[in-house]
Amino acid sequence: MTGSDQTIPAAGAAGLLQVRRRISDAARTSGRLESDITLIAVSKTFGPDHIRPVLEAGQEVFGENRVQEAKAKWPVLTASYPQTKLHLVGPLQSNKAAEAVSLFDAIHTVDRPKLATVLAAEMKKQNRTLQLFIQVNTGEEPQKAGVAPNEADGFIRFCKGELALPVTGLMCLPPLDEEPAMHFALLAKIARRNDLFKLSMGMSADLEKAIEFGATHVRVGSAIFGERTKPEN
Repeated sequence: MTGSDQTIPAAGAAGLLQVRRRISDAARTSGRLESDITLIAVSKTFGPDHIRPVLEAGQEVFGENRVQEAKAKWPVLTASYPQTKLHLVGPLQSNKAAEAVSLFDAIHTVDRPKLATVLAAEMKKQNRTLQLFIQVNTGEEPQKAGVAPNEADGFIRFCKGELALPVTGLMCLPPLDEEPAMHFALLAKIARRNDLFKLSMGMSADLEKAIEFGATHVRVGSAIFGERTKPEN
């Protein structure tokens, strides 16, 4: 390992500490408890050598975008760190639902009836209960996953009522070129009227604003691990 390689894992632990301070400061400013906010360290595209220092620093909740990537790298890590919880924060194909249910503890991207139906069947089959978030496409962007805001209430009723899914919250990913506050506020409004109490929103650049609007889960990647140097598979 070269000298430059050796500095990469240390940056992960330092980044984690900085993000924790940002969360603490934001919670205090918003009059909230830091303990009510879960930090999800998004480790997509980063390998075990980058992840282990963050685990060693005490981080227990991690996010991945793809089932296959998580399946390839996390079993060996969770064997050494059994307290780890894995959250799927990227789009999920229905044909990957069985693997996702066996591997993850939470899924943030439930967004269509077929996927919800398959997840309900798989959780029953595997006797596993995952924490589920419905993704809302608050910006109604055609290239982005998520149920439209005006269809969210009906989809939530379908998931909770007809399928008896353990939906605990909502997730959003605001458009890059818009002020995120309006999207966070919209997500919080939809959650309140549907008696959902978890909000997965806010990333490296806007976690403070998300916490101000009630985020219970913030998904932070680059501020912890640094900029990604290779494309996603």
